[in-house]
Amino acid sequence: MRVDLTAVRELRFDDGTPVTAASGLAPLGDGWLVVQDDATSAAWQRPVGVVPVRLLPPVEGHDRFSEAAGTKSLKPDLETACPVEADGRPAVLLLGSGSTRRRTRGVLAALDGDRPSARAADLGPLYAAVGDRLGVPDGQRNLEGAARVGDVLRWYQRGNRAAGVPNACVEVPLAPLVAAVLGRADPGSVPLGPVHALDLGEVAGVGLAVTDAVALPDGRELLSAAAEDTPNAVDDGPVVATALVLAEHGRVLDIAPVPEVDGRVAKVEGLALRGVDGDRVRLLAVVDADDPGLASPQVELTVSLG
Repeated sequence: MRVDLTAVRELRFDDGTPVTAASGLAPLGDGWLVVQDDATSAAWQRPVGVVPVRLLPPVEGHDRFSEAAGTKSLKPDLETACPVEADGRPAVLLLGSGSTRRRTRGVLAALDGDRPSARAADLGPLYAAVGDRLGVPDGQRNLEGAARVGDVLRWYQRGNRAAGVPNACVEVPLAPLVAAVLGRADPGSVPLGPVHALDLGEVAGVGLAVTDAVALPDGRELLSAAAEDTPNAVDDGPVVATALVLAEHGRVLDIAPVPEVDGRVAKVEGLALRGVDGDRVRLLAVVDADDPGLASPQVELTVSLG
C-alpha cells in the first residue's frame, strides 16, 4: 500500500479566521461538515465558501476552548463525523471522545432548508457501557474514530500503548444510536455488538493509535493512526509519525506512512471517502495542528492498495 499527497489547502472561514483543531468531516448538502474539537461550532465547507454552524450551546459562556485560556477542560471534544439518516433525511452524526464526563455528547446535523441545524443529547450511559465493553479503565476512554459500515457504526477507541490500552472498536447499530441522539430512546438501551482489537505496532517506541476510520465499498476499512507520545487520553504530546492502516474485521492487512505536510508530520484526525477506482482510493482528510492559532490543513490523499 502507498499513500500519496495530491493537494493541500488551509481551512479558513469566509471572514479569514482559521478553522482549528479539525477532527472529523462528513458530506452535508453540496459540501463537507468539518468538526473542530476545540469549539461548539463546525465549519460547513461549500463551493461558495466556508461558514460556521453552531452544534452546541456555549459552555459556561465559552464557544472556544484552549489550554492557554484555562478552558480546555470545558470543551465538548467532538471527534467523529459520519454520514447517517435521520427521519429519512441525510445527516451527520458527531460524537464526543468520552475522555471526560463533559465529552459524552452526540450531535445530529441536518439541512433545514438551505442551512444546517443541529440536535444534541448527552449519551453518558452509552459511553459508560462502551468503556465497559472495551475494557478501558477510567480516564483512558478516548473514542476518536468511527466508520459507517452499512447500518452499523464501528466506533474506535484510540489506544495508548504506554498506558496499556489497545486500539479497538465496538460495533453499534445506527438506528438506536440516532434515536438516542434525537431523544427518542434511552442512551443506556443502545445495544452493543462485537469488539475488534487491533495491534498497529509502534514508531520510535511510540504506539500507533487510531484517530479515524472510513469504510470501503467491499467492507474493508482505512484507518488513520498517529504515534503521539502522551500518557493519557486528554493531554497532547509530540507526534512522531502518522500512517494509514488497511484493516478488515479487526485484522491489520497493511500499513503505509502518511506524507508530511510542509515539512511537518500530518496528524490526520478525520477521513472521508471521495471515490474508489479499482485499487486506487481517493480520500479527503483534515489535520489537527494542535495549535489554536493555526488553520487546520485539509489534504487530498490517493491510496494505492495493490
